[in-house]
Amino acid sequence: MPAHLPEPIKLIIWDLDDTFWRGTLSEGAVEAIADHLELVRATALRGIVHTIVSKNDFAAAEAKLVELGIRDLFVFPRISWQPKGPIIKDLLAQMQLRAPNALFLDDNPINRAEAQFYNPELQVADPTDLPQIAPQLLLSGKPDPGLTRLEQYKLLERQQQARSAYQDNLAFLRDSQVRIEFREGAAVQADLGRIEELINRSNQLNFTKKRVAKEALEASFTDAALRWGTVRVRDRFGDYGLVGVYCLNKPENRLEQLVFSCRILHLGVEQFTYAWLGFPALEVQGEVATELNAREKPEWITIDSEAATPQLAKNSGGQTQDKNAPQLRVLLKGGCDLGQLTPFLQAFAIEVNEEFNYVNEHQIPVHVEHTALLRLGRELPPGEQQRLARALPFLGEEAFATSLWSAEFHALVYSPLMDYTQELYREKTTGIAIPFGGYHNIIAADPAVQAGKYAQRRFRGMDEAFLRRFGAEFAFGGQISSADFQENLRWLRSQLPATIPIFFLNGAEIEVPGSAETGAAQRHAQMNQALAEFVATADNCFLIDVRDFVRTPADVTNNLRHYQRAHYRTLAQRLAEALGAWQGRQLPRSAWTDLRAQVASRLPSKLRNAWEKIQK
Repeated sequence: MPAHLPEPIKLIIWDLDDTFWRGTLSEGAVEAIADHLELVRATALRGIVHTIVSKNDFAAAEAKLVELGIRDLFVFPRISWQPKGPIIKDLLAQMQLRAPNALFLDDNPINRAEAQFYNPELQVADPTDLPQIAPQLLLSGKPDPGLTRLEQYKLLERQQQARSAYQDNLAFLRDSQVRIEFREGAAVQADLGRIEELINRSNQLNFTKKRVAKEALEASFTDAALRWGTVRVRDRFGDYGLVGVYCLNKPENRLEQLVFSCRILHLGVEQFTYAWLGFPALEVQGEVATELNAREKPEWITIDSEAATPQLAKNSGGQTQDKNAPQLRVLLKGGCDLGQLTPFLQAFAIEVNEEFNYVNEHQIPVHVEHTALLRLGRELPPGEQQRLARALPFLGEEAFATSLWSAEFHALVYSPLMDYTQELYREKTTGIAIPFGGYHNIIAADPAVQAGKYAQRRFRGMDEAFLRRFGAEFAFGGQISSADFQENLRWLRSQLPATIPIFFLNGAEIEVPGSAETGAAQRHAQMNQALAEFVATADNCFLIDVRDFVRTPADVTNNLRHYQRAHYRTLAQRLAEALGAWQGRQLPRSAWTDLRAQVASRLPSKLRNAWEKIQK
């Protein structure tokens, strides 16, 4: 296997025994390979999707993956005793991926040869090759901290599983409840990045294949002769998001652009859009996966909106909202413990996107919500971001990545508690301030002792040599001041469309016995006041006050930022009430979904994923 992969990898197909883990599951205990677990997690955060093709018992293998806490990062698993070559061929077809963009990892050379016989362009490797090719994999794709690509393949997996139960494909399509939303005019400009990505990266359903520079694309939106529009799709399996774009030359009634994501292949969306536009002139360029005609309009698809531009209404807060949107899209940004809100919010028909802290490629937890880090991610040149990411192991490649600026959500729910917690370290040569840790000055600590503590936590790169270099190049700045915190909040408000509300979660103000975070309760009180002052004067900003129900040490777990599980349900309910008040209506609520979330929240973490799978 060459050290360099000739084609970009979008999918990694894993064997299990003596590949993903050491040993043979059917013969007894197996041993997890930490580097492989880390590789799956790290590359998933870059949009690489993972699946399994293994000769094993499905139930036993899945139970082991759940035990390792990695099951949810795999889609379309094919675990059986059947030959692997045909399985991989069928798998690629179902996932709508090209063989050159897939990598098959298997310790058995016969399996690798068979896989390439059925899939000649498939890339294959022995697991012993991973140390050589892992660096390239970790640099592939693009930052995807919200695992949106993984979620899209989970949606496709649900769709394919349902499709297999139908003998009549038309009956399946009719039951799928495919709905399209067309957006035109000013609404298109907000999606510049996604439109540029579709035009320049899509191939299978790119009928015109006219690549365009982002600047020229943006300028063309104001050309009166051009009718630009976007296509959004959802069905009973989930929301596919913005999956299509068209540009009609009005004087000539000719399509300049007609492009779709392959994630909606076989749903009829491209033919429906062509018919909805009135079958304008279209010169198809190159090979495409679907042949359009000037006669048919798929009758199983409905339009979410009566007009091309969504109908908007004013809510009680004076903000505009889409009447036809079936769910309120919310971005939840903060510590990963806030993930416990999601199941309870979904009881209110809220679509939640999560952006939480994660473990980077150096095995170090990275929080990405500190306002100082958000500003650096928005204002620093990419070269400077990359320099800092390489130089500081507690940052890593994805530290500056965020979906905040896409504004593809109706409301932002933001917990700024890292501003309450982390210390700032200012680079002496540039003045750049980087947040890290909390309630502890790592520069003042003995480098050898501090390095030992990081080694116990298996942090990579935080050795004595790095800490001495860091102490020479950076100065300790302490926690952010209240004034700078408020200034950063004003900046954040200015960076998002004024119509998107921000719901802030503040912090508890209680003493936690035995906590090493000396002065945390006082610090929270100080920052809560600063946050309340900002919200009181800022437009379209709201405060969710956790102090109403997190009042005693018994209400938290290991620190005052982590609450007992029952309180996350209360927090979700308060948040849903605030979102409903902002929209001027009470959000509908499913008692059954809320009950399921309550049951799941009481289960041990190892059982929770299994429970949630059973309930789907």
